[in-house]
Amino acid sequence: MKDTVYIGQLIKKELRRQGKTTAWLAEKIYVNPREIYRIFNKESINTQQLLLISNALKCDFFKYYSQSIEMTN
Repeated sequence: MKDTVYIGQLIKKELRRQGKTTAWLAEKIYVNPREIYRIFNKESINTQQLLLISNALKCDFFKYYSQSIEMTN
């Protein structure tokens, strides 16, 4: 089994890489800026919120889950 995806940390890393602020992301996904810090600490989030974040940052965060799927036949 592959390692667990810690999506919050991946989002935080990408946000920092792009030089964007938590306030910017909060505005883009329609949440309070404090919620962004909560997201950073989450191992998983709902797909609708992940889609909003992916669109805002123009980064496919779903790929991290796809890559972690162990294919068995």
